[in-house]
Amino acid sequence: MKAKLIYVVGPSGAGKDSLLNWLRAHLAADLPVAWARRTINRPAALDGELHESVATDEFNQLLSSQQFAMHWAANDHLYGIRHAELRSLADPNWVFVNGSRPHIPQAAQLYPGMTVLHITADKEVLRERLLSRGRESSQAIENRLDRMPKLQVPSGCQLIEIHNHERLETTGQQLLEALKSLPDWPTR
Repeated sequence: MKAKLIYVVGPSGAGKDSLLNWLRAHLAADLPVAWARRTINRPAALDGELHESVATDEFNQLLSSQQFAMHWAANDHLYGIRHAELRSLADPNWVFVNGSRPHIPQAAQLYPGMTVLHITADKEVLRERLLSRGRESSQAIENRLDRMPKLQVPSGCQLIEIHNHERLETTGQQLLEALKSLPDWPTR
């Protein structure tokens, strides 16, 4: 049986949080879908994802006590998904995890047959969005865009690729249609 894990990845500025928030608002409330909350060693932002914010020491304590089903480091932060966040993978539930491209092979080992949802945009769109955030210098943004890894999806995993450069409603509808095409996706 294929894992009903949807592992969401994509470059910074691709609009992953916006698109996932749109999806949450447009899925039926009784659909067997869950959203794994990440634990991150950074403060929560009002306009960002709702995550569990912990200090680096606390993150490392959680890691050493094996509280995470998966974990990784990216962009000077530590990320983890607690075991409890994935308990709802029991049939018939689907679980969305906002993950990391370099961590795909490890996630696929743990959850064979998972679906990789790659949300991306053209470099020009990414550049514009990153500049508008004002968090990084122009040079840091160029460095980030230059080092974007090529997406590699392990065999046995499904891939949904969404180019998020249109209106959110348009891209959201494309994502919803792609999810509906997955085997065993709930039809209610």
